[in-house]
Amino acid sequence: MAVLPYGRTAPPEAENPPDGAAHSPAHRPTRSHVHSPARPPAHHPAPPPAAPAPTHPTRKRSLGPLRPHRSLAVAAALLVMTVLLAAAHAIRPAPYGDHLTPGTPGPPAHTARARGDVVEAYEGRSLRWRYARVGRRPLSVLPARGHAIALWDDGLVTDTDGRAVRWHRALPAATGWLRRQGGTGVLRPLGRGILAVVTPSRIAAYRTADGDLRWLLPARAGCAFHPERAVRHGTALLVAQPCRHGAWTAQLVAVDDLGGIAPHRAPLGNDRPGAGRPEHARTEKALAPPR
Repeated sequence: MAVLPYGRTAPPEAENPPDGAAHSPAHRPTRSHVHSPARPPAHHPAPPPAAPAPTHPTRKRSLGPLRPHRSLAVAAALLVMTVLLAAAHAIRPAPYGDHLTPGTPGPPAHTARARGDVVEAYEGRSLRWRYARVGRRPLSVLPARGHAIALWDDGLVTDTDGRAVRWHRALPAATGWLRRQGGTGVLRPLGRGILAVVTPSRIAAYRTADGDLRWLLPARAGCAFHPERAVRHGTALLVAQPCRHGAWTAQLVAVDDLGGIAPHRAPLGNDRPGAGRPEHARTEKALAPPR
């Protein structure tokens, strides 16, 4: 039986074919003649839309006044931190091992001396202050108008006024010869607030107000200064400079607060900046004379 498209019917003869026709090749239905009713396309329902995520209004955190117990905790933490910082500052080692101990209050001390491992300053019989350095010993002390300049066995020169150590200056390669010769004649005041420190290899001049290096005079080749043999003559300091070979005139050096004394010298000034005096004693520019 042949299957016809939907809505069509076979003719009468087609329903009852003659004998033998049903099995003949001409009347055998083929696959191309078979038509199935059209099926509607499969319909898949769309998934339902996802539900929107619930939104909550953002709550703004108000910064109200701190609670009483929080305020007390913050104040206690700040207090503990302040105490710890003060304790750390108090126990830190002093620079250069300085230990300055004040004595009887009163006018500035005018006398200072080395006593054992300590520098002591006096006004009359009253002790004004003591100054020491850990593991060091003063070799020479020079009083200077309310403060004291000391030379120590490690080659350090210090200036102290009883309230603080104003400055420290180190002498190069000084430990060896200080151990052999001592500090006799090393500290030499030159006047006008200038201190000469005489060592075998050089003479250095410092301003006592702040320890500023003003000038430096090295010894000649093959020569060496002898600080213990230096003498004052007026405003000049005469320092012996023995040499292996040389005239006797070269074995004596004269210096003052401006440096080595020599004809036609043009020294630098020694005043502090802003003191009303130019740093250079001769500031004019030298010009050639007209022809």
